[in-house]
Amino acid sequence: MDEAILAIDTSCDDTSAAVVLGGVRILSNVVSGQLGVHERYGGIVPELASRRHLETIEGVVEEAMKAAGVTFPLLSAIAVCRGPGLIGSLIVGTAFAKALAWAHRLPLIGVNHLEGHICSAFLKEGTPPTLPFISLVVSGGHTSLYRVDGLGQYRELGRSRDDAAGEAYDKVAKMLGLGFPGGPIIDRLAKAGNPRAVAFPRAYLPQTLDFSFSGLKTSVRNFLLTKDIHNITVEDICASFQAAVIDVLIRKIERAAAQENIKSAALSGGVAANDALRLRVTQLKGIETYVPPKPLCTDNAAMIGAAAYGQWLRGDFADMTLNPRAYLPV
Repeated sequence: MDEAILAIDTSCDDTSAAVVLGGVRILSNVVSGQLGVHERYGGIVPELASRRHLETIEGVVEEAMKAAGVTFPLLSAIAVCRGPGLIGSLIVGTAFAKALAWAHRLPLIGVNHLEGHICSAFLKEGTPPTLPFISLVVSGGHTSLYRVDGLGQYRELGRSRDDAAGEAYDKVAKMLGLGFPGGPIIDRLAKAGNPRAVAFPRAYLPQTLDFSFSGLKTSVRNFLLTKDIHNITVEDICASFQAAVIDVLIRKIERAAAQENIKSAALSGGVAANDALRLRVTQLKGIETYVPPKPLCTDNAAMIGAAAYGQWLRGDFADMTLNPRAYLPV
């Protein structure tokens, strides 16, 4: 039997546990969301998130183990996301994972959340990405490009200098009074809008593979405050904003692939669930693309299990001194 790893992720507001076999086969992947807890505040409240993790983590792990049909003696290791993320939320997950590892005398693996997103490409059904490949991790907290040469072999090519793409989505949605989280709402409304209705700027930053979305966010704000918008619908604004974000993301993938002479690319992170972005990525010329199913784009423990498998193969284990970190680059 391949190595079965119980993985736990509490990096933000979703409590998740999964059992992953051999780093590629998902036996279970349970996610307990907190949208109802935070929606009224228009964003994630860290203290409320960590409290909710405390309330749900035991049941989520039990459900994942039951759904996978495994018991602790059949596991090879316990893996947990150790950062980056909300520190209070991360503490809940790491403490619980350490207790399980100690009680059942299993190896403990601390996983970088961003590496988990990168490795979600290996969980895709069908043929895995051809190595090396370009990985775009685009979410509410991160927008980064990596060159991936194998499990544990990553080189950062570019990152956001300010707002992540998903953060820009949420802030623009708040300006428009659309609710939280903003990404799915804007994606839905944009389908009925004109992406050329408003000429929002594209910060291509031609000398680098870094990203910047704060100027775009400010441009939307200024448009709402100063322009005559009587003939422009909310759907038009959403479509125009989204087109500006996606144009930049696609351009950066193309430039990274050309710079590294790589012919394949993978998409991951919460914004990777965006329908318009998923379509544009599959239309890239001369680049094989790999887009995980939507449930594997947003935060989940299966991707932590995929990344943990590489560490298991290398014998990269943690001990009981493992502590989470809010900021943890790959």
